[in-house]
Amino acid sequence: MHQKGIALIGMPGIGKSTVGILLANTLGMRFVDTDILIQEKEGATLIDIIRDRGIERFQRIEEEVLSGLSGDGTVIATGGSAVLLPAAMKHLAEIADIVYLEADLMLIRKRLWNFKTRGIVSTPGKTITDIFNERRPLYRKYSKIKVRVRGKKPGQIVSEIVDRLKETEMSGGLGDDA
Repeated sequence: MHQKGIALIGMPGIGKSTVGILLANTLGMRFVDTDILIQEKEGATLIDIIRDRGIERFQRIEEEVLSGLSGDGTVIATGGSAVLLPAAMKHLAEIADIVYLEADLMLIRKRLWNFKTRGIVSTPGKTITDIFNERRPLYRKYSKIKVRVRGKKPGQIVSEIVDRLKETEMSGGLGDDA
């Protein structure tokens, strides 16, 4: 059905991977999780890469992985920090329709119970609130579709994404030249 890729963006812990797998299955598309690609490429967990090699190195790797993706027929779950990389986001916008899984800070705090060990790109001393406030405008800037996740099960979120993609395609808003 959907030929162009679909890239999911949003805060860590929001459910991009869970929703991405269901969305790919629903649409008969492939699924790629960029956090897993980064871990495979580096042979280490995200937290180990950030801790042992530094945030700058992690972001270079993340940008390489994101910039090397092909969107055709693929649902892409990005890392929460992808929006901090303008060149990578430009590439994603060219290959995929970008969907922001949006949640309020209270839900993010609840889901990021493992904030210290999760492997989240941030400078020392930053809180979840700081990261949320820094990234939220970027998620909104880069997304074509925003889907609020509070109070919804993954299947409901997938249905809403599919419906919104259909609406946008019908109105010509996502314009596919194929």
